[in-house]
Amino acid sequence: MSLITPDFGLLFWMTLIFAVVFFILAKFGFPIITGMVEKRSDRIDESLRKAEEADKAIAELTARGEKIISDAQAEQARILREASATSDSIVAKARDEAKEEAAKILQQARTDIAAEKESALRDIRRVVANMSVEVAEKVLRSDLGEDKKQDAYLDRLIEEVQRTQDKS
Repeated sequence: MSLITPDFGLLFWMTLIFAVVFFILAKFGFPIITGMVEKRSDRIDESLRKAEEADKAIAELTARGEKIISDAQAEQARILREASATSDSIVAKARDEAKEEAAKILQQARTDIAAEKESALRDIRRVVANMSVEVAEKVLRSDLGEDKKQDAYLDRLIEEVQRTQDKS
């Protein structure tokens, strides 16, 4: 019995065993194998479909996220513009109020200075008047020390008063 040239009996039994194994595999093995391959193929297809859906969802979320970011940046820019405008108006208002307050203080100071000046002038006039009276009193005492001089001075004053009354 040689393997290179098999005899008829060996070929018969080999063919019969092959047919039985093929029949068993065709009846029981191949359907299970093909079912498993189909299940795996279905799982792979399902996974690919889910991956595509996930890619679409990620793309949609990315687009939505970019839109939210751009909206947030636009809102931030708007808020910054409003804050800048508000800041400028507050600074301008404070500057105007400071100018008004400075003008009020300056006017009050001028009024106070004028009042102090008037008060000082009144004090100076009173002091000058008192000094003038004292000087006049001293001059009159020295000039009118004698009775004759006093009588002559009184007569002259009476005449001046009468002339003043006659004119009125």
